[in-house]
Amino acid sequence: MDRKSILTELGRRLRDSRRKAGLTLTELSSRAGVSRRYATEAEAGRANLSVLKLMRLARASGVSLAELFAVPLQTRKGERIALLGLRGAGKSTVGRALALRLEVPFVELDERVEQLAGMSLGTVFDLQGEESYHRLEAEALERVLSEGDRVVLATGGSIVTRSRAFERLREACRTVWLMADPEDHFRRVVEQGDRRPMAERPRAKAELAAILAERKPLYAQSDFQVQTSGRTVDEVVAEIAARLEEDAAQNGQPG
Repeated sequence: MDRKSILTELGRRLRDSRRKAGLTLTELSSRAGVSRRYATEAEAGRANLSVLKLMRLARASGVSLAELFAVPLQTRKGERIALLGLRGAGKSTVGRALALRLEVPFVELDERVEQLAGMSLGTVFDLQGEESYHRLEAEALERVLSEGDRVVLATGGSIVTRSRAFERLREACRTVWLMADPEDHFRRVVEQGDRRPMAERPRAKAELAAILAERKPLYAQSDFQVQTSGRTVDEVVAEIAARLEEDAAQNGQPG
């Protein structure tokens, strides 16, 4: 687990302890003998915590260092849900509905890439190429992960082909592969009015099927898979939610 993830998790635990104690940030900082800004930065996971100041913050919140570290530090994967799949899998539609059900933010990673680039995805590919897109994608992913531990994230279809980004995604998120038949993938993409990256290719449908077959072993590394072909959005969302609750119960976490 990297330094940033550790500080983020410690910050979350400090924040939870303070809220449980019924303290405001001002009250906590006063009791701990630190500035309010430092307490704020500590809870946000941005402070370079010293053992002494961490002990003061913990005690002010009514917990000991031992209690703060009682559970191994790890990213709370179950609260970040990343949807994987080829274009047309239903990641955007299912993602929005799932986020609404879980009452968490929904993020389209490709939209964040466009924000970083200051241009559309099509323009990124046309002017800068695929490698530039994946560099922006990795940066966008880190920014999303730094924003909090509750999110439903719709990823780009090719993120699984980038080992470092895919490893980071699986480390920080509960990954769900939205499966669909090749015919459904193609039909949905066409209905969206966007055949990128297969525009002006007469064998686009066959190429899509080949890409899906090639990536299946990578998508299969997700935490679990859900079939979307022949099913409604509500049915897909209900299955994902049920699987998440089941995993949470098995791991002793709140559902």
